[in-house]
Amino acid sequence: MLRLPPVSLLAVLLLLLHYPVPAQTSTDKTDAKLTQKLTDALRGFKGDAGVYVLNLKTGKTAAINADTLFPTASTVKIPIMIGLFDQIQKGKISYGQEVVYRDSLHYDDGIVGSLKDGAKLPLSEVVMLMETVSDNTGSLWCQALAGGGTAINAWLDANGFPQTRVNSRTPGRQPFQKQYGWGQTTPRELASLLHYIRQGKAVSPDASDRMYRNLCRQYWDGDGLSQLPAEVKVACKNGAVNQSRSEVALVHAPHGDYVYCVMTKNQKDESWTRANEGFALLRTVAAVLWQHFEPKSTFKPVAGYEKWW
Repeated sequence: MLRLPPVSLLAVLLLLLHYPVPAQTSTDKTDAKLTQKLTDALRGFKGDAGVYVLNLKTGKTAAINADTLFPTASTVKIPIMIGLFDQIQKGKISYGQEVVYRDSLHYDDGIVGSLKDGAKLPLSEVVMLMETVSDNTGSLWCQALAGGGTAINAWLDANGFPQTRVNSRTPGRQPFQKQYGWGQTTPRELASLLHYIRQGKAVSPDASDRMYRNLCRQYWDGDGLSQLPAEVKVACKNGAVNQSRSEVALVHAPHGDYVYCVMTKNQKDESWTRANEGFALLRTVAAVLWQHFEPKSTFKPVAGYEKWW
């Protein structure tokens, strides 16, 4: 009989370090039931759609075209806000400083674009309008104050978001702007970016907290948010252009937080009513997720909601 020499505890530990236990594979973390529900929800959609979901309590995910590039539309205002807070953190601008509106900043006739030349307001209010009502002129103003798309993209790259980019008014990004518009991202990255803010990792813990609070004030709550109880706290940003609809949200659900992103492109339905197929998909996905994560909830969306939009 062959006798083996005794093995010390230290030797065992060194052996384990050299040959680590295999990490849990991605399939081990896939929520198969939810993935099937979402597959059914997306079936028949006239265009391209992608979804990414992460249950922050269990770590389980559901992903459909989650790494496909989509137009950001107004969800690009999340990375713009991060870029702005990065400049604030560096001391180049102040969140509460008074800024002066000039007619040269005008893009459209939203709230900021309707100001008179020379009007003064705190930068914090411009940021609030960018995230809450999705003011476009205010957003482009914030983009410029953030150092432009180049500076924002550099932050995204340095922090592990290589697919998320600002294209508009960004040198060298014109071909991408022609294809994707103001910005581009994937459902996985955009959901992960919102989660990154929630974790306190975007710029700094205090900056992340301020940004997260901004995202919890959403005027455009007639789509995905309309499928959740009004008392549930949600951080959210949505976007829409003719052939694309998108929404990213972190939901503080009773049985565990979850973050998700749903995006579309190449939609055949370019209408601007609430019945638009893309808007309808945002509501469908939100409802599927709520019912999946909160199966005992008695909440039902209020009927006749469309008359308010």
